[in-house]
Amino acid sequence: MDSGTTAWLLTSSALVLFMTPGLALFYGGMVRGKNVLAMLMKNYIAMGIVTITWIAVGFTLAFGGNSTIGDWSVVGNLDLWGVRDVGLGNEIFGADYPDMLFVAFQMMFAIITPALIAGAVAERMKFTAWVVFIAVWSIVVYAPMAHWVWGGGFIAEEVGALDFAGGLVVHINAGVAALALIMVLGPRLGWRRDAIRPHSLPLTVLGAGILWFGWFGFNAGSALAADGAAANAFVTTHVAAAVGATTWTIVEGMRHGKPTTLGFASGAVAGLVAITPAAGFVSPLSAVVIGIAAGSICFYALQLKFRFNFDDSLDVVAVHLVGGIIGALLLGFLAEDRIGGLGDGLFFGEPQLVWNQFLSIVIAIVWSFVLSYGLARIIDATIGLRVSEDEERQGLDLALHEEQGYVLAD
Repeated sequence: MDSGTTAWLLTSSALVLFMTPGLALFYGGMVRGKNVLAMLMKNYIAMGIVTITWIAVGFTLAFGGNSTIGDWSVVGNLDLWGVRDVGLGNEIFGADYPDMLFVAFQMMFAIITPALIAGAVAERMKFTAWVVFIAVWSIVVYAPMAHWVWGGGFIAEEVGALDFAGGLVVHINAGVAALALIMVLGPRLGWRRDAIRPHSLPLTVLGAGILWFGWFGFNAGSALAADGAAANAFVTTHVAAAVGATTWTIVEGMRHGKPTTLGFASGAVAGLVAITPAAGFVSPLSAVVIGIAAGSICFYALQLKFRFNFDDSLDVVAVHLVGGIIGALLLGFLAEDRIGGLGDGLFFGEPQLVWNQFLSIVIAIVWSFVLSYGLARIIDATIGLRVSEDEERQGLDLALHEEQGYVLAD
């Protein structure tokens, strides 16, 4: 085994986990003050719940031996449940780092993916319902899709689609699930009637900075080596984030006359989301194109929730679903075999990858929406998804957690 690769993946695993507290701050600053702790808790609890589900069965369903329908591998088997037989060597996966480190690295992705959904259901979803949702979702929705793309499943092998670090598995998956939950929950009280403003944009900007920092482990770590591929992913990640943030700021300034800190932070995250599936397959110049597309298209995608009347509280659909689609699709045009070693895109002479990417996006959307919507309906019909009107007016911090984020001295 290689000590340099092992050290880099240990570091990357920590960076990816650090993104979940960053996401909590990013989301926490955007809600009203009476809901900040509830928002933080919905993110942090994923670090507890999903760790348990991942160790128990999530990892083996994603990366265990293939269970097939015909020639298509659809889920991992249960040979590695409880990560049994996963040791300190590299006997299972044969990589140049310990098998247990791969468990850890992929666990951090499994944690942050359902945490992303939390922004869409802010200020109105029960904590108990949220815990049940992410526990089941991480097993029945996330783990199979991770297998399809990264575990030897049919999206990678039969469809031939590429996803370097999670455009399909993380962002489109979470964004579609967010939309499904929104449709079952309904809008917040006073939505489109009352002004619902972020209570602490400094927290949001700090969270965006932590996300930007952690994303280097997310994307560059996905090279699974300390090599040139990791270096390329590192650079393209930063370029797309910087260009996405700048583009969003420019478009917002032109549209509304005043650029905002929230706009810059949102544009940075949109750029990071869009480059995620492509980071190890495209050049820095292509990352500029992806950043421009993400910063502009995701900005205008914010209007979808008003046109179609769904209350996506913190714009998970516009940033993660739309951004993930942008990145996954543009990868089909901009991939270069000299960089990723897995083929060229349309702009470099091979049109097939565009179709492969499009088909994989459709599969991911249908899978995540059907299961997420069904799960939300079942939870709503049993324990209920939404807090009462009185609890929503009081604020979820006191109503659900008997705490206050801010207490003014008498």
